[in-house]
Amino acid sequence: MKRALVAVILLSFICQISHPQEIWKRKRYEFIAGLGTSHFFGDIGGYSKSENILGFKDIVFSQTRFNVNTGLRYRISPDISARLSLSYAMFHANDKTGSNETRGLECTTNAFETSVTGEYYFIRSKKGNSYLYSKRRESKFKRMLESLDMYAFTGIGGLGYSVSGNDALVSEGMTDGGFTAVVPAGIGVDMLAGPDYCFGIELGGRYSFSDYLDGYSPQYSQSNDVYYFLSFTFTWKIQTSYKGLPLFLSKRKH
Repeated sequence: MKRALVAVILLSFICQISHPQEIWKRKRYEFIAGLGTSHFFGDIGGYSKSENILGFKDIVFSQTRFNVNTGLRYRISPDISARLSLSYAMFHANDKTGSNETRGLECTTNAFETSVTGEYYFIRSKKGNSYLYSKRRESKFKRMLESLDMYAFTGIGGLGYSVSGNDALVSEGMTDGGFTAVVPAGIGVDMLAGPDYCFGIELGGRYSFSDYLDGYSPQYSQSNDVYYFLSFTFTWKIQTSYKGLPLFLSKRKH
């Protein structure tokens, strides 16, 4: 009887240690949807470097537009994930604020971005490895901290874009669209709000391999165009079958 009791206690202890390391495999897929702002930094508008050393003067509310994005994340390990994303964004720029007001150029760009990124989680939620989403009697601040995931990401992507400009820009020989490679990089935070979903915020910059996202590249331009997405995200964690597929796909096959 004593041996059986000791065996049960030992087995329970082993399960408590081993289960958290394997629970992440039961929800390897995550669907992501986001909505936020887009911020474009090209050759139209903006201040010269001598007037704007850190670049903060180029962040203007009137030039801010929006982005909509969706994606599918796959967890490779507890700390590393891969993500496939699709985004639509609008950019806007004009010379009304900046160092070239007399030039009078203005553009609006519609852009579609696809990207593949790798994510590294340098902070993992303590509640993410629990079978039950528990709300113990503890301070709200402590519960919030224990629910946070923080990650950094980078990868490669492609951007298809279409530019429309005013008469002044057209007369400068505006390029009305194209396709370019982009390199995304940034950071994000997710907060677990339940066993299967979370809310978050993500800030990511994109370095493009083109200087024509605004349809214009002046003679003395020294760098390609850059843009940023600030997104508020919703993530749904999808149950994974023992075969490694999303559970709803496995059920269909049966």
